[in-house]
Amino acid sequence: MPLRITPVATRRDIREFIRLPFAVYRRGPTIYDAWVPPLNMDVRRIFDPKRNSLYDHSDMQGFLARDGDRVVGRAVAIVDRNYCAYQNTQTGFWGYYESFDRPDAAQALLGTCEDWVKERGMRRIIGPVHGSTGNQMGNLIDAFDLMPVIDMPYAPPYYAALFENAGYGKEKDLYSYRQEIGHMLSEKILRVAAIAEERNRVEIRTVDMKRWDEELDNARQIYDDAWADNWGYVPWHKPDFAALAQDLKLAVNPEFTYVASIDGETAGFMIPIPDLNPGFHKAGGRLLPFGIFHLLAAKKNASMLRVAAMGVRKKFQNRGIDAIFIARLDRDASSFGFTLGDMSWILEDNVPLRNLLDKWGAEHYRTHRVYGKDLA
Repeated sequence: MPLRITPVATRRDIREFIRLPFAVYRRGPTIYDAWVPPLNMDVRRIFDPKRNSLYDHSDMQGFLARDGDRVVGRAVAIVDRNYCAYQNTQTGFWGYYESFDRPDAAQALLGTCEDWVKERGMRRIIGPVHGSTGNQMGNLIDAFDLMPVIDMPYAPPYYAALFENAGYGKEKDLYSYRQEIGHMLSEKILRVAAIAEERNRVEIRTVDMKRWDEELDNARQIYDDAWADNWGYVPWHKPDFAALAQDLKLAVNPEFTYVASIDGETAGFMIPIPDLNPGFHKAGGRLLPFGIFHLLAAKKNASMLRVAAMGVRKKFQNRGIDAIFIARLDRDASSFGFTLGDMSWILEDNVPLRNLLDKWGAEHYRTHRVYGKDLA
């Protein structure tokens, strides 16, 4: 029976969509043990317009590749109207891709996604983008033996060849950096940060969890201001950001979640979160009955922090606020037993920040790649 591409339309289809990566990774070589299953309920939410606010501004359709009765691949085609309007582009996405090492399945799935977005007026397509450019995106192209940090995607080594053979080229690389905490910064850098704090009248405080909604709304406004000119940026849809904020609230430690201000005006923020992926790895996609205990244990015993979000208003950039944040994090997080910090992701062409990370002694240790293709 020839390979078939079918839409995700029923509950059974969604179950098969969820189960496929377990077959791909858990039957593969030992390096695939680094894969971290997302929660099944989060994957189901992809297809639920009532619980997924992306549908407020996006059209999405999932597809399955079937070889007889066996599902061998999956993908979702996406048109984000907010992205197209802000970027003044006719560009669609594909995301949530998983498959066995089957070039025929990759070409058929991606070709179907291409046709689907073309029917909706798109002239270009990029991926993997999991819903929107504010969510997970990029295909892992190195460091396959390392478990990804929280909210970063994993992929097997053969995906890059599948995408390239389907006619895709590099669109943008996203870099991950890591650095030891507690003794990662030289005395000179700490002095520079202290001088910048005093000279520029920078005041640093920790987040007020009693005013969490207000704090996060300020963070959203700062992020929108700081990132407005960056590749792939689109202003946050408030319900999308609210969903992200709810997830962050469960993970953040207010002792080292920072807000900066200058002359009484909020200037920047930094939100580091413990890497809970060892707990998600053990949970195996389920919170109940035991998954929640694995996550609680992971939060208690986490040794790595990921700087999940950081931004400084344009008018306050180049005043050392980012260096001050890092110096504070190095001091405060080490007192809680954290030994490693991850900064992901960083655009490959964000040269000023990359140079700064190099000066701090951070290591570029992982890369995710977004691919693009013109649609004739």
